[in-house]
Amino acid sequence: MQDLVLSGIQPTNIVHIGNYIGALKQWVEIQHRHRCLFCVVDLHAITVPQDPKMLRENSLRMAATYLAVGIDPKRSHIFIQSEVPQHTELSWILETIAKISELERMTQYKDKAKKRGENVGVGLFTYPVLMAADILLYDTTAVPVGEDQMQHLEFTRVLARRFNETFGETFIVPQPLIQKVGARIMGLDDPHIKMSKSASSVLNYIALTDDADLIIKKLSKAVTDSDGKIVYDVKNKPAISNLLTIYHHATGKTLPEIEAEFSGKRYGDFKKSVAEALIFMLSPIQEKITLYQQDPGQLQKILDAGRTFALDAAEKKMNIVRERVGLGRS
Repeated sequence: MQDLVLSGIQPTNIVHIGNYIGALKQWVEIQHRHRCLFCVVDLHAITVPQDPKMLRENSLRMAATYLAVGIDPKRSHIFIQSEVPQHTELSWILETIAKISELERMTQYKDKAKKRGENVGVGLFTYPVLMAADILLYDTTAVPVGEDQMQHLEFTRVLARRFNETFGETFIVPQPLIQKVGARIMGLDDPHIKMSKSASSVLNYIALTDDADLIIKKLSKAVTDSDGKIVYDVKNKPAISNLLTIYHHATGKTLPEIEAEFSGKRYGDFKKSVAEALIFMLSPIQEKITLYQQDPGQLQKILDAGRTFALDAAEKKMNIVRERVGLGRS
């Protein structure tokens, strides 16, 4: 049977080029080689306070974004995570075999907990278990991840093996799919920190919905360095290397080709070209997002079909899990 790939993004107002380059663009390519499930992970989103009305609107907007970037509903299934209750059911079962010490080691949890102090919620702590449930529920064989998500995926693999050893072979142990260049796009204002929709400054990211003027403004203010050379050197020139990576993904040109193109040119010229490439790349995506939002009936049909597929697959798996664990009546 063909490999199954699953992935998802939290529904927020801001989907940025880091999400696109590190995830969405890769999804579009791999759907031609694998069976794919793409979910809008709204349950993960509520680990921080959300406005209910906005969360529902953002979930639909995220689904529209999936379609706008090129996810083909004839090849891939798109659904909303919370519409498949087996995700949370399996998450609870996996929590009974997960260890507190393992969750305490999660880097993302430690980083976020440090910022929130006593306000950190249990959901943020157990987030990796729900992520594991998302993956294992569908016999996923491969997961597109950035380097920052590798720890969570390895934890998923640990839980799969532990469950199999305890209750018998039940789950497939998934493998990572990582891009060689651009799996992690850094902030325009700080190349040492990942581009993030929760960044304190809007100059950190370029949203998929940013207009041309805003893209030009943000790129013009992007940090660089002092030597003036446009070369790819992540260790010594992280800011320029980040812009080179973005330009590479926006144009399809190789890094050596880009270095040759801008040899002897100024940073201002390079930033202008990066902005133009992003505007060209994002314009059709922005138009399609608007079209899908203006035709909610079509979007609903696609999500209904995705939900039906996911519910069927998830319930088949949970029947096996319940039987193995000893839940319910025989």
